[in-house]
Amino acid sequence: MTHPLAMTPPMGWNSWNTFGEKINEQVVLETADLFVKLGLKDAGYEYIVIDDCWSLRERDPKTNEIVPDPVKFPRGMKFVSDYIHKKGLKFGMYSCAGTRTCANFPSSFGHEFLDARTFAKWGVDFLKYDYCNMPFGGQAPLFYRRMGQALRNSGREILFSACEWGAEDVWSWIRSTGASMYRSTGDIFDNFESMKKIAQSQLPKLASSAPGCWNDMDMLTVGMFGRGNVGNAESVQTIDQYKLQFAVWCVWGSPLMLGCDIRKLADMPDVLALVTNKDLLRINQDPLGRQAYAADTCWGNQDVGTVARLLDNNETAVLCHNFTDADRTFHSLLEKLGISYESGLKLRMKDCFTGKTAFSGRDEFSVSVPAKSCRVFLCKPVKA
Repeated sequence: MTHPLAMTPPMGWNSWNTFGEKINEQVVLETADLFVKLGLKDAGYEYIVIDDCWSLRERDPKTNEIVPDPVKFPRGMKFVSDYIHKKGLKFGMYSCAGTRTCANFPSSFGHEFLDARTFAKWGVDFLKYDYCNMPFGGQAPLFYRRMGQALRNSGREILFSACEWGAEDVWSWIRSTGASMYRSTGDIFDNFESMKKIAQSQLPKLASSAPGCWNDMDMLTVGMFGRGNVGNAESVQTIDQYKLQFAVWCVWGSPLMLGCDIRKLADMPDVLALVTNKDLLRINQDPLGRQAYAADTCWGNQDVGTVARLLDNNETAVLCHNFTDADRTFHSLLEKLGISYESGLKLRMKDCFTGKTAFSGRDEFSVSVPAKSCRVFLCKPVKA
């Protein structure tokens, strides 16, 4: 049995950020419809993932299988799966390694192979696997390997998304479990400080993401504007702040799992344009899958800096991020990108948001970046 090897970061939607326990069949089917109608499928988003709270509180007493909540999912998970597949999309679900899920629903501890077979029977293509209600004492690799083997022997290709929150040095062993992506952070919330904390926590871990197993910085909050399960009406973000979040996730090489209410995207054209930006998605999905690297900081201040990433076709992605409350002007040496003065080269720089092209000098480039925002460029060396 072959299994999906994620050569580029997976892309899709997860129900948790907006809906939490209020997930249901109607939301999932409408989301699948809009993936096609709004062009998300064409942009590369393919997974529709139901997170926690989808089941009854107890297993079936006869079969011991987890039972979908008949009020939330009256036609069952196989119906939902078939509907999503007919749209040319893929279906994802959630379970947990612990004795109960994070929201206290039945979990897969001691039932890994039964649950994997159940998910396969329903046509599941993606499993998010959490780690609530388990001790942190060095046993996480064992329990993730157990589910990894269960999925491998389920009779169906199911992408394994490990959600261990970055504890126990997860990046040092997670590939051995068969996971194709893994959470390296705590939960994100729809406010700027949460996003900033997660982004900066990953700067020392940029090398821990690669084809086959991607470092997951959690679901995106882009487009939530304070609504939903992890929203905060007092901390509503701006489109510039969402641009910064989306650009960071793209350049860092994180999976792109949307978390907003897809049914509202048609009324947010700036958000829809952002999450379908061809240049940013091109960076995230680059076939080489090379790590990003911190190219420059302003006197060691991580709030203001430049991160770069080598791409296919002799291109380099350059992200200038500004996490501060003030506009900043960047002066970055090409030397920091490995292009020395004596090379005789400069950069042709295409702005990923405006599409405009400019050229660097032979030794540096300068760009202005608004507060709590960023600039992103697709760069190619040319003769000076």
